[in-house]
Amino acid sequence: MSDSVKISDHVAIPENELDFRFVTGGGPGGQHVNKAATKVILSFDVAGSPTLLSQLSERDRVYLLERLSHRLTNEGVLKLHVHETRSQSQNRQIAVFRLQEILREGLRRPKKRKKTRPSRATNQARLDAKKRRGEVKRGRSKKWG
Repeated sequence: MSDSVKISDHVAIPENELDFRFVTGGGPGGQHVNKAATKVILSFDVAGSPTLLSQLSERDRVYLLERLSHRLTNEGVLKLHVHETRSQSQNRQIAVFRLQEILREGLRRPKKRKKTRPSRATNQARLDAKKRRGEVKRGRSKKWG
């Protein structure tokens, strides 16, 4: 692993800000799962990170906290639990990868929607299709003479 986790071109978090805990994972797996601490719990203090304070503008930091609010604890800590493989190091890599993805997505701003109008031909095609459909349905009704 490198010394820092790259989030974007402008943001890289040093690994010393990431807190890794390893615990025994539950579920199937027999004796190995009961003895080996392969489950990874990654904690990252998004609200109090000195790196994010220095590398992000205040506007971006507030936006990130807002976007991730449903995933953060009351203290502003993001916790990820990974127990996908029997290997502690693989689970650790998966946890770091997920952290990168979550923070990238949190910082990404959606594109503004440009308002457009349907063309006259599109509108006419829609009305014609409605008319045809109505005629099909009218043709199915019983005619009382």
